[in-house]
Amino acid sequence: MTGESSRFDRRLIAPMFVGSVLNPINSSMLAVALIPIGAAFGVPPSQTAWLVTGLYIATAVGQPVMGRLVDLFGPRPLYLIATSLVGVAGLLGALAPNLGVLVGSRVLLGLGTSAAYPAAMSLIRSEADRTGMDTPAVILSSLSVANQVIAVIGPTLGGLLIGLGGWHLIFTINVPLSVICVVLGALWLPRRARSRGAEGLDYAGIALFTTTLVSLMLFLMQPRLSRWYVLVLALVLGVSFVITQLRVVAPFIDLRVLGGNRPLIFTYARQVLAYVGAYSFLYGFTQWLEEARGLSASSAGLLLLPLSLAAVLVTLLTGRRAAIRGKLVAGSICLVAAAAAQLFIGPSTSIWVLAVVGVIAGIPQGLNNLANQTALYQQADPARIGSSAGLLRTCVYVGALISAAANAHFFQHGATTTGLHDMAIFLLAVAALLVLVTFAKLPE
Repeated sequence: MTGESSRFDRRLIAPMFVGSVLNPINSSMLAVALIPIGAAFGVPPSQTAWLVTGLYIATAVGQPVMGRLVDLFGPRPLYLIATSLVGVAGLLGALAPNLGVLVGSRVLLGLGTSAAYPAAMSLIRSEADRTGMDTPAVILSSLSVANQVIAVIGPTLGGLLIGLGGWHLIFTINVPLSVICVVLGALWLPRRARSRGAEGLDYAGIALFTTTLVSLMLFLMQPRLSRWYVLVLALVLGVSFVITQLRVVAPFIDLRVLGGNRPLIFTYARQVLAYVGAYSFLYGFTQWLEEARGLSASSAGLLLLPLSLAAVLVTLLTGRRAAIRGKLVAGSICLVAAAAAQLFIGPSTSIWVLAVVGVIAGIPQGLNNLANQTALYQQADPARIGSSAGLLRTCVYVGALISAAANAHFFQHGATTTGLHDMAIFLLAVAALLVLVTFAKLPE
């Protein structure tokens, strides 16, 4: 195959990349906005943590739903509808009169940002089939770099926007981003819908998965013995979800396929653990910088630049290699080092030492994300690549939900140094488990 038909359609790159970074940019900007938002509404970090939780419950459910719809109907319609919701959510958040409405806008934002990534993975797979390419390591690494670059500018951009016009601007910026996505998608995404059959959505599975996550988070955000019944409810709903998924013909999450694909299960487990570490550091360390260390939102955003730059540099240096074994080993070990370093910082720690700690934490973010993304591409059923990619992102958001619960618990009385050190011990346990899972099943 020669000529244009053998080349990746580069017109797809812009809508794929811009759409896929909508969620990371909103996640990273929020890291520096939690303290100002809490001050504006008079609530502690244990309450503003629901801004993180609301987004990630929506995306944890939305990613596999959107992935299934992408598999059924093709990427174009889902991409256009979902990215339009991002603009609506941005306006709602900017005008929110209270924390409850603001959390609602984050839920809508989570749904709106759920289609772009599975759509991008579907487009990459269809282009690989059309051109006869092997695993497109360059495109995959570029997609990862795009997300890492947003992690670079997100906290800094958030801090600058807050300095210019308050926290409302981190929501308003979603309006022009939404317009850009819709225009690019309408111009360049393929119009022909792909249908994988007549199978529909598993509404019972979606409802059980959602209520399981919500009830579990309601307990984890305030874990007390007096609220034991909430945990029991979550367990009952979770068991019901598993039973339902094993019985229906077209389940929301195909647990039978997972049962026959052990390498993919390990990839999902690594992704959850890696992002518990990543988001616990991003939100916990940033809140501590502002409240206990006394930095402004803008200064905290700038101090996070070394972290994200380290992640980008690692991705750039290793992204062209499809092999993932070394990345997983190095990523898990570096997460242990980052957690351990956090135990030794305090209010008097110099800025340059804090920047070094950020660099250590940034390395595993670059390695783990790229390695697990490449592993999924190799391990997933090509016919369900959209659903599999959506589930990988769901694992990211499950990790973020666990980290939000940890933040709410350790910072329930404010982002103190004691709370930060307790968080570090929690992260050491998570990192140690990641090492065990990594060495238990190492992909090539």
